[in-house]
Amino acid sequence: MAVRIRLKRIGKIHHPIYRVVVVDSRKKRDGRVIEEVGKYDPNQEPSLIELNSERIQYWLSVGAQPSDAVHRFLVLSGDWATFKGAKVVENRIKTKDTGEDVEAAIKAADDAAEKAKAKRAEAEAKAKQEAEKAAAEEAKAAEAEQASEDAPAEDTAEEKSADAPAEEKPAAEAPAEEEKPTEEEKAE
Repeated sequence: MAVRIRLKRIGKIHHPIYRVVVVDSRKKRDGRVIEEVGKYDPNQEPSLIELNSERIQYWLSVGAQPSDAVHRFLVLSGDWATFKGAKVVENRIKTKDTGEDVEAAIKAADDAAEKAKAKRAEAEAKAKQEAEKAAAEEAKAAEAEQASEDAPAEDTAEEKSADAPAEEKPAAEAPAEEEKPTEEEKAE
């Protein structure tokens, strides 16, 4: 039985994703497989290539032949050199930046977020203090206004009450005086 290590296409139309599989060479491209040993996604940048090196070494040792595309992946990952007996193997598959630069960027973003939170909290505290000061000033102004309104209001009320009885008394006396002469006139 001729065993091949090749790609099996999965994914959507215009968005292919492949699995690296061990399969009988007489089977169709997407047919039944013996074992899945990796995956390949050409749509990502850089392309995603994941290979199970241990299982690939086993299948190469029992005579499986890689397809051209898989052979290129094996050369990039260093699995082909390992199979051929090289002592020093280099993995040349490009990876996404997950090194110190990314960690530094993450730390910088976290620091910026913390500074923004602190700034926001400080601004809120200042706003609360200003609001309290403004409320205290308004309360003092309202008390002063009430005191000024109450004092003149009391003075004017006293003046009015003093003026009003004085006016009423002459009005009351006037009819009484008028009545008295009328009574006297009647008596005469």
